[in-house]
Amino acid sequence: METHEPVLLPEVLSFLSEASEPRRALRIVDGTLGLGGYSEAILRAFPDGRVWGVDRDPDALRLAKGRLSAFAPRFCAVHANFGDIAGVLEGEAPFDAFVFDLGVSNLQLTEAARGFSFQQDGPLDMRMDPGGGAPSAAEVLSGLSADELARIFWEYGDERYSRRIANGIIQRRARGLRLETTGELVTLIREVLPAPVQRKMGTHPARRVFQALRIFVNDELSAIESMLATLPTLAGEGCVAVVVSYHSLEDRIVKHRFRSWEKEKGLGRALTRHPLLPQEEERTRNYRSRSAKLRAFRFFEGG
Repeated sequence: METHEPVLLPEVLSFLSEASEPRRALRIVDGTLGLGGYSEAILRAFPDGRVWGVDRDPDALRLAKGRLSAFAPRFCAVHANFGDIAGVLEGEAPFDAFVFDLGVSNLQLTEAARGFSFQQDGPLDMRMDPGGGAPSAAEVLSGLSADELARIFWEYGDERYSRRIANGIIQRRARGLRLETTGELVTLIREVLPAPVQRKMGTHPARRVFQALRIFVNDELSAIESMLATLPTLAGEGCVAVVVSYHSLEDRIVKHRFRSWEKEKGLGRALTRHPLLPQEEERTRNYRSRSAKLRAFRFFEGG
């Protein structure tokens, strides 16, 4: 089974311990279950606690359920987008803690057939829930205009050459050629970007476009907004929310929401005035942690 090392795990567990009270067993939501790394660590650290693991990816859910079967009945797997968490879990509320590890999972990146990776050739899909009805990345690239594609690449990937890449895609379509695989998209990006530009990038030339497409296909930012808007309705007294993000778009949403909860609504206080970053040892050991930022919030009382 593919494994995944949870990012900033000691820090996450430390914040969750602030919600722990001797008089009750913690009720915790792992809103981005993935392969179950956080959930397993939480279930071991809090032997009387219960965990609800939420994920929209059916493959990840199946593997995590197998991995965590020994913890039944303290673990419950839920197939859902975390943006819909209020409707899915309102019958189980209130909760004592929430953990969200945003972004793409290790399973999605390492399975070429899922189409998330620019380092492996596979179908240009990128859907976290292929059965959820959203268009694939290939369908997005074949249906949107140059203006729309350029906006996606710029807004969600901060791609400086968004217009050049978008025009290259449109020109390919004009020749009757549809982008079907990740390898074809990588090749196109390399063809339209001058070699000196690629050498100065300091990273893979397709990284930003792939990030932007993934965010758009899965409507990730809207899901984060929706989740944070409804989280206070599920939070019990003293509930702690921990969010690990991986790029500025995600972190900005979390920062502003936590600030609003504290300054405008008086729901509690931020436990992190500035985001916590992984130590050098973790960044060296776990490549995925290099861009991680952790923010935590504690509610005074339920929403």
